[in-house]
Amino acid sequence: MQLGFVASVVEAAARVDLDVLLSPSGGDHDRSFERIVSGRRVDGVILMEIRLEDERVTRLQQTGLPFVTIGHTAHPHGTCWVDVDYATLIARCVHHLADLGHRHIALINRSAELVAAGYGPAQRALTGFTEAIAQRGLTGVDLCCADDAPGGEACLERLRDEHPDVTAIATINEAALPGIQRALERAGVVVPRDMSIAGVAARHWAEDFRPPLTAADVPTEMGNHAVDLLLERIATPDAPPRHLLLTPPISLRASTGPSPTR
Repeated sequence: MQLGFVASVVEAAARVDLDVLLSPSGGDHDRSFERIVSGRRVDGVILMEIRLEDERVTRLQQTGLPFVTIGHTAHPHGTCWVDVDYATLIARCVHHLADLGHRHIALINRSAELVAAGYGPAQRALTGFTEAIAQRGLTGVDLCCADDAPGGEACLERLRDEHPDVTAIATINEAALPGIQRALERAGVVVPRDMSIAGVAARHWAEDFRPPLTAADVPTEMGNHAVDLLLERIATPDAPPRHLLLTPPISLRASTGPSPTR
């Protein structure tokens, strides 16, 4: 998903004759980030992978350099940003699965490291999941999962071992999907006859799943929106900050069906 955002930023910038400098930030890359913001090497910054409490956002606010975030902090007022409403979308997945008769539902979230670091999508997905589970009177379990195929395999195996009553999964961990699929196939679990899966993912991840994944397709044009917002900040830095919170519809594909215990 992140690569799609980067690609759309580059394409949108090229259309207005701007160059894009890609730079890592956070953790071991603090010096690189500091060179960018203090050296005034750019006209503006688009910041990704936002935490609820994000020191990079605070630093950019201190410099006065125009910036936009893809994602938003816990206190986003006063900043420009574009984001996906993960809480609402995961809640919609839960309601969809509950409408199909599923009573035991799992959330396969992002990695434990990202959740512990306050990564926005992971935290908001958990909030939406927990609230929807309570609203529908369901049994829910949330699992952290490494952001790769082996992590997906291990997570699915742990889920089936420790929570055999679960008949449906909601997830935002698209990189784990191939591993989840392999683990299901190895166990002889047929989707959606035995297990339904829904989530939030970039369209190509959803369509590559077998059967295709019922999902809210994350729009890669978020990068386009970020560039438009940044151009506005550069042109009129004193204008009130704007934001976009996107709630793409859930595309009903073939990975969800009635609960086997319905």
